[in-house]
Amino acid sequence: MSIKGLINQKIENLSESEQMKVLNLIDIVQQENLKTENQLWSQFSLEQAMKGLENDLIPEYTEADLIEKWQ
Repeated sequence: MSIKGLINQKIENLSESEQMKVLNLIDIVQQENLKTENQLWSQFSLEQAMKGLENDLIPEYTEADLIEKWQ
């Protein structure tokens, strides 16, 4: 029997309230997976945007370079 068949069989044997708990758990796991995937894409995006900047000649700015100072 396939994994899907086993899962369906086990879920069908649960009460309706237990089936709802399983569905809620599936939703939680999917949301966590989506968060993790989004975090990985964000990290990748940032890495790509910053790639090569460590070798660029960027001037070092100090407080003396500020035109306006906020308090």
